[in-house]
Amino acid sequence: MRFVYPAVFHKTEKGTYAGFFPDLEDCRSEGETLDEAVDNANEAARDWITLELEENGILPSISDESDLSLGEEDIVRNIAVTIRLMDGWDE
Repeated sequence: MRFVYPAVFHKTEKGTYAGFFPDLEDCRSEGETLDEAVDNANEAARDWITLELEENGILPSISDESDLSLGEEDIVRNIAVTIRLMDGWDE
């Protein structure tokens, strides 16, 4: 199954990038570049969603970008994660 959640990234004082998912509590990523931070966010979201599905079976609602409180320099990327829900199933 495919899940798509928005992630918000910003450039840090060190010149690296940090990101978080407004809908996925404490799910964050960092990277030397924006591309690296996005790749790390994909992995973090996959781990977060997999654990949440195993423990609770319920995922949070997905925010619309227009509903997010963004700073001037914030960058939003939709992160898509595909998770196999049962053996032998592929999307």
